[in-house]
Amino acid sequence: MLRVVLTLLSHYRRHPGQLAMLLVGLWVASALWSSVQAINATAKESYARANALFSLETDQLARSDGIALSIDDYFLLRQAGLPVSPLLESSLTIENTRLTVLGIDLLTLPASNGNSRTTANGGSLTEFISPPWQTQLSPDTLQVFRLDRQQALGATPSIGEQRLPPLTLRNDLPPNTLVMDIAAVWALFGEQATLSLVTASGALSQPPEGYRLTRATSLASPEQLTDSFHLNLTALALLSLVVGLFIVQAALGLAMEQRMTTLRTFRALGVPGKTITLAILLELLLFGLIGAALGLISGLWLAGKLLPDVASTLSSLYQADVQRSLALPWHYWLGSVAITLGGLLLAGSGVLWRATKLQVLALGQSYAWRFSYQRQLMRMLQAGGLAGAITLGLATCLSLLPAGEGLVVSFSLVAALLFTCALCLPPALNALLQLLQRLLRRRPLGQWLAADMQLQLPRLSLAMMALLIALATNLGVSSMVGGFRLTFLEWLDQRLAAPLYINATPSTLTPLNEWLTSQPEVLETLPTARGNTRLLAINSAMENERNANESALLSSIAVFGISTVPTLTSQWPLLETFDGIPRAWEALAQQSVFINEQMAVARALQPGDSVLLETLQGAVWFTVAAIYPDYGNPQQQLLVTVDTLMQRFEGELASTGIVLHSEADTDAFRQALSTEFDLSPDTLVNQQEIKEAATQIFERTFSITRALNGLTLGVAALALLATLLAQAQQRQRQLATLWALGVPRATLALLPLIQLGGLALITGLLAIPLGITITWLLVAVINVAAFGWRLPLQLFPLDIAVMLLTAFSVALFAAALPTLQLWRTSPRALLNEETQ
Repeated sequence: MLRVVLTLLSHYRRHPGQLAMLLVGLWVASALWSSVQAINATAKESYARANALFSLETDQLARSDGIALSIDDYFLLRQAGLPVSPLLESSLTIENTRLTVLGIDLLTLPASNGNSRTTANGGSLTEFISPPWQTQLSPDTLQVFRLDRQQALGATPSIGEQRLPPLTLRNDLPPNTLVMDIAAVWALFGEQATLSLVTASGALSQPPEGYRLTRATSLASPEQLTDSFHLNLTALALLSLVVGLFIVQAALGLAMEQRMTTLRTFRALGVPGKTITLAILLELLLFGLIGAALGLISGLWLAGKLLPDVASTLSSLYQADVQRSLALPWHYWLGSVAITLGGLLLAGSGVLWRATKLQVLALGQSYAWRFSYQRQLMRMLQAGGLAGAITLGLATCLSLLPAGEGLVVSFSLVAALLFTCALCLPPALNALLQLLQRLLRRRPLGQWLAADMQLQLPRLSLAMMALLIALATNLGVSSMVGGFRLTFLEWLDQRLAAPLYINATPSTLTPLNEWLTSQPEVLETLPTARGNTRLLAINSAMENERNANESALLSSIAVFGISTVPTLTSQWPLLETFDGIPRAWEALAQQSVFINEQMAVARALQPGDSVLLETLQGAVWFTVAAIYPDYGNPQQQLLVTVDTLMQRFEGELASTGIVLHSEADTDAFRQALSTEFDLSPDTLVNQQEIKEAATQIFERTFSITRALNGLTLGVAALALLATLLAQAQQRQRQLATLWALGVPRATLALLPLIQLGGLALITGLLAIPLGITITWLLVAVINVAAFGWRLPLQLFPLDIAVMLLTAFSVALFAAALPTLQLWRTSPRALLNEETQ
């Protein structure tokens, strides 16, 4: 067995290009997959710690009048015998990192909350609740204070003129979170800290008079909100894994063909077929382990580079803190190696099958590449037909599902479509090359060019399939991201109608709005409010199973209030209305509701339907007058006027937009406003600052998507390069004959560039309709299923031109090294090439 294995491995000593091609395929496939899985594993570990800290099993109380809670509210409720517990929350910024500071009362905190385990790491209750108290934090937060574990224990870092209580480590805390006793937080921040009251889930059957209760069941965990984001990353990584395995399969197939005579010799000498098959399997496992190790190392490095951008994105979009250093569970390592080895065995299954079917009597017969490949093309067409049938089946299944569902089915549809087109690509190229040979009968060199390209097609087909998938995906993702960017910026311009916005507490906004009405500089005020209600029933023309699901209906829905002033209504975008845009705004002022696209998709609602909502006056039916876009919002939301929200839904003011007269002095007005109400500078935000911040969030959100997209295209380029390097020596032998017939060496060097460039350009042209289809699936199907809203389909001719240029450039780059090697080879060396 050992001799057989060593003999098989000696093949790669004579053909190092094939060994490099094999290892590169395994390396890049494993690296991209491992990096994304490392990011996802780290994020999920952070989510688990956040869920344990801010337990979703606690209900929350707030005042009905919108005034901030005070310690008097806590005393009043406790004296009434209600089991509420106070939480003080504040924040501080150190080294450009925002830290959440949470003050808790261990003696009253519900046992289901993760904070109740605050002394589980060996600390005593007395040390935590008694001066100088303790500051508990996770080990990965120490980097903010530039401390290691040994320096951290008992340290008291300074924050301005004060110092934190002594530090103590707690492994189950999320990153960038400090937990201490409520008295310690009050001593540090005083009234700047925000007070909230929590109680065990279900402890209160109804809220106390003057308060509103937010049930735990209405709160979404960070992992639920970000699930679609991580699924998108996984899909891109899986695509890279598949493209990398194409390289592996091409290398294994080429090595198998060149070792066929050796394998038949083994069989003729009496080596059992099982021994040969097992030897090839051991070879695959050896290469798989090497490739998995290289991929893991590179994947961890890549994940470390991408994780900060991912953490910033998740924090900005979903307020989910993810640690910026990798935290990987044990099963991550086994899973990454298993995926790499599993993919290798799948790619090498054809080689193993051919080894088991090896015929001894075929010894000495050369393998007829061309005729065998014709049979392979027929099998590809059959497999493509089967994949096409699966694609149609998935499309039919998806069409039967309610809108907004079937995310996994949607990704499966895209994968099936890609594989259908990839499997049909080699037969299409083969037919095209046959047609070119007929058309170029009177041009011998041109006819040879097409025939030689057809002869190379068996070895290039997998690389071209990888290039097709990479180009189509690149076009689809870039068009989706570009369309989203334009739509998002246009939506921001429409939604942010006022030049100046004030974000303050409800208790400050109430007198502030009254003051604004008396100011001559103010043209219009645009107050907004927020609240919650419960959806009790739906009267829809599109009744379905979800509407009959009582548990889905009895859920909390966010309510947002706006002022229907001309400045806002003239720009606010509406997707669908019941009786025209003007009538929709009139209906909203008459206590109808608008719903965002997320709610319309999730509840199968359309304009004209009715929803039964819980209000202060009891259950009331409201008519849906319109549906509006709400990009980036992960929650379902109702839109009403501010007056309706305050009167019916116990809402509270959230912000106020201000439109000034054109001749007003903006700086003087801001100064007067700050002086009158003692507002901090960050409370007053102009429209441009909001747009810039939103644009920065957008760019960070898609930075990893662009990175993985570019890396996938790079893998396809490596597939072409590795394939050409592996067969470069054989190509020189074929071109030597042409040189002997009088074809100049400069022409011989140019022929591979023309062949491969033309083939890649054809592949790029075929990728255009596939990429457009993928774009439509991304914006109209996957985006709806993942986020609940649909993007308009936008195509960018420049992106298509760049994609074609990229395909051509990739092919030229892949052919450049073999061509350079041919140019440097002397004519005598070409004629002296021996058959290996």
